[in-house]
Amino acid sequence: MRISIHQINTIVGDFNGNIDRIVDAGKKSARMGASLAIFPELSLTGYPPLDLLENSNFLLQASDALDTLVEKTRDLGISLIVGTILPGEKPIEGKPLNNAAVLLEGGRISNAHRKVLLPTYDVFDENRYFQPGESLTTFQVGESGFAMSICEDVWNDKTFWTTRQYHYDPVEDHLSTRPMPLINIAASPFSQGKGSLRVEMLINIAKRFRTPVIYVNQVGGNDSLVFDGRSLVIDGEGKVVALAEGFAEETLSLDLENLPAPITGIPEMDGDASVYQALVTGLRDYTAKCGFASAVLGLSGGVDSSLTAAIAVDALGAGNVHGILMPSPYTSSPSVEDALAIAENLGIRTKTIDITNIYNSYLSELSGGLEGLPGDVTEENIQARIRGNILMALSNRFGHLVLSTGNKSELATGYCTLYGDMSGGLAVISDLYKGEVYRLTRYINRDREIVPRRVLEKPPSAELRPDQKDEDSLPPYDVLDPVLKAYIEDHKTLSEIVELGYKDALVTAILNMVEGNEYKRQQAAPGIKVSWKAFGLGRRYPIAKAKLF
Repeated sequence: MRISIHQINTIVGDFNGNIDRIVDAGKKSARMGASLAIFPELSLTGYPPLDLLENSNFLLQASDALDTLVEKTRDLGISLIVGTILPGEKPIEGKPLNNAAVLLEGGRISNAHRKVLLPTYDVFDENRYFQPGESLTTFQVGESGFAMSICEDVWNDKTFWTTRQYHYDPVEDHLSTRPMPLINIAASPFSQGKGSLRVEMLINIAKRFRTPVIYVNQVGGNDSLVFDGRSLVIDGEGKVVALAEGFAEETLSLDLENLPAPITGIPEMDGDASVYQALVTGLRDYTAKCGFASAVLGLSGGVDSSLTAAIAVDALGAGNVHGILMPSPYTSSPSVEDALAIAENLGIRTKTIDITNIYNSYLSELSGGLEGLPGDVTEENIQARIRGNILMALSNRFGHLVLSTGNKSELATGYCTLYGDMSGGLAVISDLYKGEVYRLTRYINRDREIVPRRVLEKPPSAELRPDQKDEDSLPPYDVLDPVLKAYIEDHKTLSEIVELGYKDALVTAILNMVEGNEYKRQQAAPGIKVSWKAFGLGRRYPIAKAKLF
Protein backbone atom coordinates (compact mmCIF):
# COMPACT_ATOMS: atom_id res chain seq x y z
CA MET A 1 0.00 0.00 0.00
CA ARG A 2 1.45 3.36 -1.04
CA ILE A 3 0.91 6.35 1.19
CA SER A 4 1.88 10.00 0.86
CA ILE A 5 2.45 12.38 3.74
CA HIS A 6 2.19 16.12 3.27
CA GLN A 7 3.74 18.68 5.60
CA ILE A 8 1.97 21.84 4.50
CA ASN A 9 2.04 25.46 5.61
CA THR A 10 -1.49 26.50 6.50
CA ILE A 11 -2.95 29.84 7.56
CA VAL A 12 -5.36 30.04 10.49
CA GLY A 13 -8.87 30.72 9.19
CA ASP A 14 -7.88 30.61 5.50
CA PHE A 15 -10.35 27.85 4.76
CA ASN A 16 -10.36 28.28 0.99
CA GLY A 17 -6.58 28.37 0.83
CA ASN A 18 -6.18 25.39 3.13
CA ILE A 19 -8.76 23.41 1.13
CA ASP A 20 -6.85 24.17 -2.07
CA ARG A 21 -3.59 22.97 -0.52
CA ILE A 22 -5.18 19.72 0.62
CA VAL A 23 -7.01 19.05 -2.64
CA ASP A 24 -3.94 19.81 -4.78
CA ALA A 25 -1.85 17.50 -2.62
CA GLY A 26 -4.52 14.81 -2.84
CA LYS A 27 -4.47 15.01 -6.64
CA LYS A 28 -0.68 14.78 -6.60
CA SER A 29 -0.85 11.72 -4.36
CA ALA A 30 -3.35 10.03 -6.65
CA ARG A 31 -1.07 10.61 -9.63
CA MET A 32 1.77 8.99 -7.69
CA GLY A 33 -0.38 5.91 -7.15
CA ALA A 34 -0.96 6.43 -3.42
CA SER A 35 -4.01 4.97 -1.70
CA LEU A 36 -3.81 7.31 1.30
CA ALA A 37 -2.74 10.95 1.74
CA ILE A 38 -2.10 12.22 5.27
CA PHE A 39 -2.11 15.85 6.47
CA PRO A 40 -1.14 17.57 9.76
CA GLU A 41 -3.19 18.35 12.85
CA LEU A 42 -5.96 20.94 12.29
CA SER A 43 -4.75 21.37 8.72
CA LEU A 44 -8.19 22.49 7.60
CA THR A 45 -8.56 25.26 10.20
CA GLY A 46 -4.90 26.15 10.63
CA TYR A 47 -3.06 25.83 13.93
CA PRO A 48 -3.32 27.30 16.52
CA PRO A 49 -6.78 28.89 16.17
CA LEU A 50 -6.85 29.88 19.88
CA ASP A 51 -10.03 31.74 20.87
CA LEU A 52 -11.32 31.69 17.31
CA LEU A 53 -12.65 28.36 18.56
CA GLU A 54 -15.12 30.42 20.61
CA ASN A 55 -16.13 32.55 17.62
CA SER A 56 -19.43 31.42 16.12
CA ASN A 57 -18.59 32.68 12.62
CA PHE A 58 -15.30 30.78 12.62
CA LEU A 59 -17.04 27.59 13.71
CA LEU A 60 -19.66 27.93 10.99
CA GLN A 61 -16.97 28.50 8.37
CA ALA A 62 -15.02 25.48 9.65
CA SER A 63 -18.10 23.28 9.34
CA ASP A 64 -18.83 24.54 5.83
CA ALA A 65 -15.18 24.06 4.87
CA LEU A 66 -15.27 20.42 5.93
CA ASP A 67 -18.37 19.85 3.81
CA THR A 68 -16.65 21.54 0.87
CA LEU A 69 -13.51 19.46 1.31
CA VAL A 70 -15.52 16.23 1.45
CA GLU A 71 -17.21 17.14 -1.83
CA LYS A 72 -14.01 18.30 -3.57
CA THR A 73 -12.21 15.04 -2.73
CA ARG A 74 -15.12 12.82 -3.72
CA ASP A 75 -13.68 11.72 -7.06
CA LEU A 76 -9.94 11.77 -6.33
CA GLY A 77 -9.81 8.01 -6.01
CA ILE A 78 -7.75 8.26 -2.83
CA SER A 79 -8.42 8.30 0.91
CA LEU A 80 -7.34 11.32 2.95
CA ILE A 81 -6.66 11.87 6.65
CA VAL A 82 -7.17 15.53 7.53
CA GLY A 83 -6.99 17.39 10.82
CA THR A 84 -10.03 19.51 11.68
CA ILE A 85 -12.50 20.32 14.46
CA LEU A 86 -15.71 18.40 15.08
CA PRO A 87 -18.67 19.11 17.36
CA GLY A 88 -18.51 17.31 20.69
CA GLU A 89 -20.32 13.99 20.85
CA LYS A 90 -22.21 14.99 24.04
CA PRO A 91 -23.69 18.48 23.45
CA ILE A 92 -24.75 19.01 27.08
CA GLU A 93 -21.53 17.70 28.68
CA GLY A 94 -17.95 18.90 28.56
CA LYS A 95 -16.41 21.16 25.98
CA PRO A 96 -18.32 21.69 22.73
CA LEU A 97 -15.53 20.67 20.32
CA ASN A 98 -13.09 17.90 19.52
CA ASN A 99 -9.65 18.23 17.97
CA ALA A 100 -10.10 15.53 15.36
CA ALA A 101 -8.68 13.60 12.45
CA VAL A 102 -11.20 12.58 9.81
CA LEU A 103 -10.87 9.86 7.19
CA LEU A 104 -12.34 11.04 3.89
CA GLU A 105 -13.31 8.43 1.31
CA GLY A 106 -15.45 8.80 -1.79
CA GLY A 107 -17.36 11.87 -0.69
CA ARG A 108 -17.99 10.90 2.92
CA ILE A 109 -16.37 10.93 6.35
CA SER A 110 -15.89 7.23 6.96
CA ASN A 111 -14.24 7.54 10.39
CA ALA A 112 -12.98 10.08 12.89
CA HIS A 113 -10.47 10.09 15.73
CA ARG A 114 -10.79 12.56 18.59
CA LYS A 115 -7.55 13.62 20.27
CA VAL A 116 -7.21 11.92 23.65
CA LEU A 117 -4.42 13.81 25.41
CA LEU A 118 -4.95 17.57 25.45
CA PRO A 119 -1.86 19.59 26.45
CA THR A 120 -2.29 22.47 28.88
CA TYR A 121 1.30 23.63 29.38
CA ASP A 122 3.55 26.27 27.84
CA VAL A 123 1.83 27.63 24.68
CA PHE A 124 -0.83 24.91 24.71
CA ASP A 125 -4.26 25.28 26.29
CA GLU A 126 -6.39 22.70 24.52
CA ASN A 127 -8.55 21.85 27.52
CA ARG A 128 -9.88 25.39 27.17
CA TYR A 129 -11.64 24.40 23.96
CA PHE A 130 -11.74 20.64 23.43
CA GLN A 131 -13.29 17.59 25.00
CA PRO A 132 -10.82 14.68 24.99
CA GLY A 133 -11.48 11.47 23.13
CA GLU A 134 -11.38 8.17 24.97
CA SER A 135 -8.88 6.07 23.00
CA LEU A 136 -7.02 5.77 19.73
CA THR A 137 -9.13 4.89 16.71
CA THR A 138 -8.51 2.24 14.08
CA PHE A 139 -8.73 3.65 10.55
CA GLN A 140 -9.31 0.96 7.94
CA VAL A 141 -8.07 1.87 4.45
CA GLY A 142 -8.58 -0.95 2.00
CA GLU A 143 -7.07 -4.04 3.58
CA SER A 144 -4.84 -2.04 5.92
CA GLY A 145 -5.58 -0.91 9.47
CA PHE A 146 -3.88 2.01 11.19
CA ALA A 147 -3.91 3.22 14.79
CA MET A 148 -4.85 6.90 14.50
CA SER A 149 -3.43 9.47 16.92
CA ILE A 150 -2.97 13.25 17.10
CA CYS A 151 0.21 14.94 18.34
CA GLU A 152 0.12 14.79 22.18
CA ASP A 153 -1.43 11.32 22.08
CA VAL A 154 2.09 9.87 21.58
CA TRP A 155 3.88 12.02 24.19
CA ASN A 156 3.20 9.90 27.30
CA ASP A 157 5.25 6.70 26.93
CA LYS A 158 6.24 5.47 30.40
CA THR A 159 9.31 3.71 28.98
CA PHE A 160 10.64 6.99 27.57
CA TRP A 161 9.70 9.73 30.05
CA THR A 162 10.86 9.78 33.65
CA THR A 163 7.82 11.89 34.59
CA ARG A 164 4.55 11.99 32.70
CA GLN A 165 1.80 14.56 32.23
CA TYR A 166 -1.08 12.08 32.10
CA HIS A 167 -2.17 8.91 33.89
CA TYR A 168 -3.21 7.22 30.63
CA ASP A 169 -1.20 6.21 27.56
CA PRO A 170 -3.57 5.71 24.63
CA VAL A 171 -0.77 4.32 22.42
CA GLU A 172 0.07 1.56 24.90
CA ASP A 173 -3.60 0.81 25.42
CA HIS A 174 -4.20 0.36 21.69
CA LEU A 175 -1.00 -1.15 20.33
CA SER A 176 -0.34 -3.62 23.15
CA THR A 177 -3.47 -5.55 22.18
CA ARG A 178 -3.88 -4.53 18.52
CA PRO A 179 -0.47 -4.14 16.86
CA MET A 180 -0.69 -2.11 13.65
CA PRO A 181 1.09 0.86 12.03
CA LEU A 182 0.69 4.06 14.05
CA ILE A 183 -0.18 7.35 12.34
CA ASN A 184 0.38 10.59 14.23
CA ILE A 185 -0.66 13.92 12.73
CA ALA A 186 0.83 16.86 14.56
CA ALA A 187 1.29 20.59 14.93
CA SER A 188 4.46 20.42 17.01
CA PRO A 189 6.32 23.76 17.17
CA PHE A 190 10.08 24.10 17.04
CA SER A 191 12.24 24.75 20.07
CA GLN A 192 15.93 24.13 20.62
CA GLY A 193 16.48 20.50 21.56
CA LYS A 194 13.01 19.31 20.62
CA GLY A 195 13.73 18.01 17.12
CA SER A 196 16.10 15.21 18.12
CA LEU A 197 14.05 14.43 21.23
CA ARG A 198 10.92 13.99 19.12
CA VAL A 199 12.69 11.54 16.79
CA GLU A 200 14.05 9.53 19.73
CA MET A 201 10.59 9.35 21.28
CA LEU A 202 8.97 8.09 18.09
CA ILE A 203 11.77 5.56 17.54
CA ASN A 204 11.14 4.25 21.04
CA ILE A 205 7.46 3.69 20.23
CA ALA A 206 8.28 1.87 16.99
CA LYS A 207 10.78 -0.41 18.75
CA ARG A 208 8.55 -1.03 21.74
CA PHE A 209 5.55 -2.16 19.71
CA ARG A 210 7.53 -3.40 16.68
CA THR A 211 5.38 -1.44 14.28
CA PRO A 212 5.94 1.35 11.76
CA VAL A 213 5.29 4.92 12.90
CA ILE A 214 4.08 7.53 10.39
CA TYR A 215 4.48 11.08 11.68
CA VAL A 216 3.14 14.11 9.79
CA ASN A 217 3.95 17.57 11.18
CA GLN A 218 2.88 21.06 10.18
CA VAL A 219 5.47 23.46 8.76
CA GLY A 220 5.71 27.27 8.74
CA GLY A 221 5.15 30.15 11.13
CA ASN A 222 1.91 31.26 12.76
CA ASP A 223 2.30 34.26 15.07
CA SER A 224 5.05 33.46 17.59
CA LEU A 225 5.18 29.73 16.81
CA VAL A 226 7.31 28.15 14.11
CA PHE A 227 6.65 24.58 12.99
CA ASP A 228 9.63 22.72 11.62
CA GLY A 229 7.89 19.90 9.77
CA ARG A 230 10.43 17.06 9.65
CA SER A 231 7.71 14.53 9.03
CA LEU A 232 9.06 10.99 9.03
CA VAL A 233 8.43 7.29 8.74
CA ILE A 234 10.06 4.76 11.08
CA ASP A 235 10.02 1.01 10.41
CA GLY A 236 9.14 -1.65 12.96
CA GLU A 237 12.77 -1.98 14.03
CA GLY A 238 13.01 1.69 14.94
CA LYS A 239 14.95 2.79 11.86
CA VAL A 240 14.09 6.11 10.18
CA VAL A 241 13.39 5.29 6.55
CA ALA A 242 12.00 8.64 5.34
CA LEU A 243 12.51 12.16 6.66
CA ALA A 244 11.18 15.43 5.25
CA GLU A 245 13.13 18.67 5.20
CA GLY A 246 12.90 21.10 8.06
CA PHE A 247 11.07 24.43 7.58
CA ALA A 248 9.85 23.62 4.06
CA GLU A 249 6.71 22.16 2.54
CA GLU A 250 7.38 18.65 1.29
CA THR A 251 5.67 15.44 0.26
CA LEU A 252 6.96 11.98 1.12
CA SER A 253 5.64 8.96 -0.77
CA LEU A 254 6.44 5.35 0.04
CA ASP A 255 5.15 1.80 -0.07
CA LEU A 256 4.40 0.45 3.41
CA GLU A 257 4.92 -3.13 2.26
CA ASN A 258 8.31 -2.30 0.81
CA LEU A 259 9.84 0.42 2.96
CA PRO A 260 13.10 2.01 1.78
CA ALA A 261 16.44 1.35 3.45
CA PRO A 262 17.14 3.24 6.67
CA ILE A 263 18.57 6.73 6.41
CA THR A 264 22.23 6.94 7.31
CA GLY A 265 22.86 9.97 9.48
CA ILE A 266 19.92 12.02 10.72
CA PRO A 267 20.53 15.72 9.92
CA GLU A 268 21.20 18.17 12.74
CA MET A 269 17.89 19.44 14.12
CA ASP A 270 18.68 21.71 17.05
CA GLY A 271 21.84 23.70 16.39
CA ASP A 272 22.55 27.19 15.12
CA ALA A 273 21.45 26.41 11.55
CA SER A 274 18.03 25.25 12.74
CA VAL A 275 17.53 28.16 15.13
CA TYR A 276 18.47 30.62 12.40
CA GLN A 277 16.14 28.94 9.90
CA ALA A 278 13.32 29.00 12.47
CA LEU A 279 13.75 32.76 12.86
CA VAL A 280 13.83 33.28 9.09
CA THR A 281 10.71 31.13 8.64
CA GLY A 282 8.90 32.86 11.49
CA LEU A 283 9.61 36.34 10.13
CA ARG A 284 8.82 35.39 6.53
CA ASP A 285 5.45 33.84 7.37
CA TYR A 286 4.45 36.45 9.94
CA THR A 287 5.09 39.19 7.39
CA ALA A 288 3.26 37.46 4.56
CA LYS A 289 0.31 36.17 6.61
CA CYS A 290 -0.23 39.59 8.20
CA GLY A 291 -0.25 41.31 4.81
CA PHE A 292 3.11 43.11 4.87
CA ALA A 293 5.48 43.17 1.91
CA SER A 294 8.46 44.89 3.55
CA ALA A 295 10.09 45.66 6.88
CA VAL A 296 11.95 48.53 8.52
CA LEU A 297 14.32 48.50 11.49
CA GLY A 298 16.75 50.75 13.27
CA LEU A 299 20.40 50.04 12.48
CA SER A 300 22.59 51.02 15.42
CA GLY A 301 25.80 49.28 14.42
CA GLY A 302 25.31 46.85 17.32
CA VAL A 303 25.08 43.08 17.23
CA ASP A 304 21.29 42.86 17.86
CA SER A 305 20.21 45.04 14.95
CA SER A 306 22.87 43.45 12.74
CA LEU A 307 21.52 39.95 13.32
CA THR A 308 17.93 41.11 12.93
CA ALA A 309 18.78 42.74 9.60
CA ALA A 310 20.46 39.57 8.34
CA ILE A 311 17.44 37.46 9.28
CA ALA A 312 15.15 39.96 7.57
CA VAL A 313 17.14 39.84 4.34
CA ASP A 314 17.04 36.05 4.24
CA ALA A 315 13.31 36.10 5.01
CA LEU A 316 12.13 38.93 2.77
CA GLY A 317 14.89 39.74 0.31
CA ALA A 318 17.26 42.70 0.51
CA GLY A 319 15.01 44.94 -1.57
CA ASN A 320 12.24 44.65 1.01
CA VAL A 321 14.30 45.56 4.08
CA HIS A 322 14.94 49.18 5.05
CA GLY A 323 17.57 50.14 7.60
CA ILE A 324 17.27 53.47 9.42
CA LEU A 325 20.26 55.08 11.14
CA MET A 326 19.18 57.48 13.89
CA PRO A 327 22.33 58.91 15.50
CA SER A 328 22.06 60.98 18.67
CA PRO A 329 24.68 63.17 20.40
CA TYR A 330 26.03 60.00 22.04
CA THR A 331 26.30 57.81 18.92
CA SER A 332 29.93 57.04 18.14
CA SER A 333 31.39 57.34 14.65
CA PRO A 334 32.44 53.66 14.64
CA SER A 335 28.82 52.65 15.28
CA VAL A 336 27.64 54.66 12.27
CA GLU A 337 30.42 53.12 10.17
CA ASP A 338 29.47 49.62 11.29
CA ALA A 339 25.77 50.17 10.57
CA LEU A 340 26.56 51.35 7.04
CA ALA A 341 28.95 48.44 6.49
CA ILE A 342 26.31 45.92 7.56
CA ALA A 343 23.75 47.50 5.24
CA GLU A 344 26.20 47.41 2.34
CA ASN A 345 27.14 43.78 3.01
CA LEU A 346 23.47 42.80 3.09
CA GLY A 347 22.51 44.96 0.13
CA ILE A 348 19.76 46.88 1.93
CA ARG A 349 18.86 50.53 1.50
CA THR A 350 19.44 52.93 4.36
CA LYS A 351 18.25 56.34 5.44
CA THR A 352 19.89 58.49 8.11
CA ILE A 353 17.67 60.63 10.35
CA ASP A 354 19.74 62.45 12.95
CA ILE A 355 17.70 62.82 16.14
CA THR A 356 19.91 65.43 17.81
CA ASN A 357 17.67 68.42 17.03
CA ILE A 358 14.53 66.50 17.95
CA TYR A 359 16.15 65.42 21.21
CA ASN A 360 17.27 68.92 22.12
CA SER A 361 13.82 70.29 21.32
CA TYR A 362 12.26 67.59 23.45
CA LEU A 363 14.50 68.49 26.41
CA SER A 364 13.79 72.18 25.96
CA GLU A 365 10.02 71.71 25.92
CA LEU A 366 10.18 69.31 28.88
CA SER A 367 12.50 71.41 31.00
CA GLY A 368 9.68 72.92 33.02
CA GLY A 369 7.88 69.64 33.47
CA LEU A 370 11.03 67.91 34.70
CA GLU A 371 11.41 70.65 37.32
CA GLY A 372 15.18 71.00 36.99
CA LEU A 373 15.93 67.62 38.53
CA PRO A 374 19.29 66.02 37.63
CA GLY A 375 19.46 63.97 34.44
CA ASP A 376 18.90 60.22 34.67
CA VAL A 377 17.40 57.40 32.65
CA THR A 378 14.61 59.76 31.61
CA GLU A 379 16.83 61.47 29.04
CA GLU A 380 18.07 58.08 27.79
CA ASN A 381 14.55 56.82 27.27
CA ILE A 382 13.56 59.97 25.38
CA GLN A 383 16.13 59.11 22.71
CA ALA A 384 14.80 55.56 22.40
CA ARG A 385 11.23 56.83 22.15
CA ILE A 386 12.14 59.35 19.45
CA ARG A 387 13.58 56.48 17.43
CA GLY A 388 10.50 54.36 18.01
CA ASN A 389 8.28 57.19 16.77
CA ILE A 390 10.37 57.63 13.64
CA LEU A 391 10.17 53.94 12.77
CA MET A 392 6.41 53.90 13.33
CA ALA A 393 6.01 57.00 11.16
CA LEU A 394 7.85 55.24 8.33
CA SER A 395 5.66 52.20 8.87
CA ASN A 396 2.53 54.36 8.60
CA ARG A 397 3.74 56.10 5.47
CA PHE A 398 5.16 53.16 3.53
CA GLY A 399 3.40 50.14 5.01
CA HIS A 400 6.57 48.51 6.39
CA LEU A 401 6.46 46.10 9.31
CA VAL A 402 8.60 47.53 12.13
CA LEU A 403 11.04 44.99 13.51
CA SER A 404 12.14 45.52 17.09
CA THR A 405 15.64 44.28 17.78
CA GLY A 406 15.76 43.57 21.52
CA ASN A 407 17.02 40.25 22.87
CA LYS A 408 15.79 37.95 25.66
CA SER A 409 18.38 39.13 28.19
CA GLU A 410 17.14 42.71 27.80
CA LEU A 411 13.48 41.75 27.86
CA ALA A 412 13.99 39.59 30.93
CA THR A 413 15.68 42.32 32.95
CA GLY A 414 13.71 45.29 31.63
CA TYR A 415 16.80 46.76 29.96
CA CYS A 416 14.60 48.15 27.21
CA THR A 417 12.33 51.16 26.74
CA LEU A 418 8.56 50.98 26.48
CA TYR A 419 7.37 52.84 23.36
CA GLY A 420 11.01 53.15 22.32
CA ASP A 421 13.21 50.24 21.24
CA MET A 422 10.31 47.93 22.19
CA SER A 423 8.12 49.52 19.49
CA GLY A 424 7.34 47.26 16.58
CA GLY A 425 5.17 44.65 14.98
CA LEU A 426 7.50 41.70 15.58
CA ALA A 427 10.38 41.18 18.00
CA VAL A 428 12.51 38.89 15.86
CA ILE A 429 15.26 37.88 18.32
CA SER A 430 13.39 38.33 21.61
CA ASP A 431 13.83 34.63 22.46
CA LEU A 432 17.63 34.72 22.10
CA TYR A 433 19.81 35.55 25.08
CA LYS A 434 22.62 37.99 24.34
CA GLY A 435 25.17 35.19 24.19
CA GLU A 436 23.01 33.38 21.65
CA VAL A 437 22.81 36.57 19.59
CA TYR A 438 26.61 36.62 19.39
CA ARG A 439 26.69 32.92 18.54
CA LEU A 440 24.15 33.23 15.71
CA THR A 441 25.92 36.31 14.37
CA ARG A 442 29.14 34.30 14.15
CA TYR A 443 27.12 31.62 12.38
CA ILE A 444 25.98 34.03 9.65
CA ASN A 445 29.61 35.13 9.28
CA ARG A 446 30.73 31.54 8.67
CA ASP A 447 31.34 31.98 4.93
CA ARG A 448 32.03 35.70 4.68
CA GLU A 449 32.12 38.71 6.96
CA ILE A 450 28.60 40.14 6.90
CA VAL A 451 28.79 41.69 10.35
CA PRO A 452 32.13 43.48 10.89
CA ARG A 453 34.43 41.87 13.43
CA ARG A 454 34.42 45.08 15.44
CA VAL A 455 30.68 44.65 16.14
CA LEU A 456 31.40 41.29 17.74
CA GLU A 457 34.39 42.53 19.71
CA LYS A 458 33.32 45.92 21.10
CA PRO A 459 31.58 46.08 24.50
CA PRO A 460 27.80 46.26 23.99
CA SER A 461 26.30 49.69 24.60
CA ALA A 462 22.98 51.45 24.10
CA GLU A 463 24.94 54.69 23.52
CA LEU A 464 22.36 56.83 25.29
CA ARG A 465 24.85 58.67 27.52
CA PRO A 466 28.61 59.33 27.38
CA ASP A 467 30.78 56.18 27.54
CA GLN A 468 27.80 54.00 28.40
CA LYS A 469 28.23 50.21 28.58
CA ASP A 470 25.58 47.55 29.21
CA GLU A 471 27.63 46.31 32.16
CA ASP A 472 27.02 49.65 33.89
CA SER A 473 23.43 48.43 34.46
CA LEU A 474 23.62 44.66 34.12
CA PRO A 475 25.94 41.84 35.17
CA PRO A 476 28.23 40.59 32.38
CA TYR A 477 26.15 38.60 29.91
CA ASP A 478 28.21 35.45 30.42
CA VAL A 479 27.01 35.57 34.04
CA LEU A 480 23.54 36.99 33.45
CA ASP A 481 22.41 34.61 30.71
CA PRO A 482 22.95 31.32 32.59
CA VAL A 483 21.10 32.68 35.62
CA LEU A 484 18.21 33.83 33.44
CA LYS A 485 18.01 30.47 31.67
CA ALA A 486 18.13 28.57 34.95
CA TYR A 487 15.20 30.61 36.29
CA ILE A 488 13.05 31.14 33.20
CA GLU A 489 13.51 27.86 31.31
CA ASP A 490 14.78 25.37 33.90
CA HIS A 491 12.42 26.64 36.64
CA LYS A 492 15.13 26.53 39.31
CA THR A 493 14.64 28.22 42.66
CA LEU A 494 16.87 31.02 43.92
CA SER A 495 18.74 28.64 46.22
CA GLU A 496 19.22 26.08 43.43
CA ILE A 497 20.74 28.76 41.21
CA VAL A 498 23.04 29.89 44.03
CA GLU A 499 24.18 26.27 44.37
CA LEU A 500 25.37 26.44 40.76
CA GLY A 501 28.08 28.80 41.95
CA TYR A 502 26.54 32.27 41.85
CA LYS A 503 26.41 34.75 44.74
CA ASP A 504 23.10 35.03 46.54
CA ALA A 505 22.93 38.81 46.23
CA LEU A 506 23.61 38.67 42.49
CA VAL A 507 20.95 36.04 41.84
CA THR A 508 18.43 37.89 43.99
CA ALA A 509 19.05 41.10 42.09
CA ILE A 510 18.66 39.39 38.71
CA LEU A 511 15.45 37.58 39.66
CA ASN A 512 13.99 40.80 41.05
CA MET A 513 14.71 42.46 37.70
CA VAL A 514 12.88 39.65 35.92
CA GLU A 515 9.81 39.81 38.15
CA GLY A 516 9.77 43.60 38.33
CA ASN A 517 9.46 44.05 34.58
CA GLU A 518 6.47 41.90 33.72
CA TYR A 519 4.50 45.07 32.91
CA LYS A 520 6.95 45.80 30.10
CA ARG A 521 6.84 42.32 28.63
CA GLN A 522 3.06 42.29 28.46
CA GLN A 523 3.24 45.38 26.23
CA ALA A 524 6.03 44.03 24.01
CA ALA A 525 5.67 43.07 20.37
CA PRO A 526 5.14 39.35 19.78
CA GLY A 527 8.37 37.43 19.36
CA ILE A 528 9.42 34.23 17.59
CA LYS A 529 9.65 31.29 20.00
CA VAL A 530 12.76 29.14 19.65
CA SER A 531 13.32 28.04 23.27
CA TRP A 532 11.41 25.74 25.60
CA LYS A 533 10.07 28.77 27.49
CA ALA A 534 9.66 32.09 25.72
CA PHE A 535 8.08 35.27 27.02
CA GLY A 536 4.54 35.68 25.71
CA LEU A 537 1.77 33.12 25.29
CA GLY A 538 3.67 30.35 27.08
CA ARG A 539 4.66 32.32 30.21
CA ARG A 540 1.69 33.87 32.01
CA TYR A 541 2.70 35.86 35.07
CA PRO A 542 0.63 38.49 36.88
CA ILE A 543 1.86 42.07 36.83
CA ALA A 544 0.43 43.08 40.22
CA LYS A 545 1.91 40.67 42.75
CA ALA A 546 3.90 40.60 45.96
CA LYS A 547 7.66 40.73 45.69
CA LEU A 548 8.99 37.20 45.30
CA PHE A 549 12.63 37.73 46.25
